[in-house]
Amino acid sequence: MPVKKKYIVIDAGHGGNDAGVTVDGMTEKEIVLNIAKQIHEINESREKYEVFLTRTADEYKTLEERTDKINELNPVMVISLHLNGTPEKDTQKQGYELFIQDSGDSKKIADKISQKLGNCSIAERNLHILRESKSPAVLIELGYLNNKKDRTYLSSEQGQKEIAQKFVDFFNEY
Repeated sequence: MPVKKKYIVIDAGHGGNDAGVTVDGMTEKEIVLNIAKQIHEINESREKYEVFLTRTADEYKTLEERTDKINELNPVMVISLHLNGTPEKDTQKQGYELFIQDSGDSKKIADKISQKLGNCSIAERNLHILRESKSPAVLIELGYLNNKKDRTYLSSEQGQKEIAQKFVDFFNEY
C-alpha cells in the first residue's frame, strides 16, 4: 500500500486585484507567487512532503477560501509568504519577520525557519490565516520591498531561488 504524503501548504499572499506592497512596478503578489512556485518545483523530487500552493496564478482568493482549502488538506504546516513595506519611499528597515498565532507547534516551526533564514524576529499576531488554519501556521515577511537591498534581492531570480531552496532544506530537516 503506497504511503500517503504529508502536505505542506505554501500560501502566496495577495493576488489578482490585490497587489500587496508595490514599489517601482514590482508587486508583492508576483514576487511571493514566484517564490512559492519555486518551492513547489524544487520540492517535487523530494518524498517526505508534498507542497500544495493556495494559488498557482495571479488570481484573487479570499482568506476564507484559502483557509477552507488549508483545513480540508490538514497539512503538517502552513507557511504564508508576504513582503513588508513602510509608508516612506525608502526605508532602512530590512530583513525577515515571522508571525505566529500561538506559542505551540507554530512557534517551533517559526524557530526552525528563523534559524534556517538567519535568526529573524518572531512575534504573535492575530491574522486570519494564522487564526483560522487548524494546522500550525506561520506568516513570513520575506523583506521590505521599499528597502533597496531587499528589493534587489527579492526581485532577482537568484534571490528567489535561494529563498525557495532554504524552505525546501527546512522541510527536509523538519
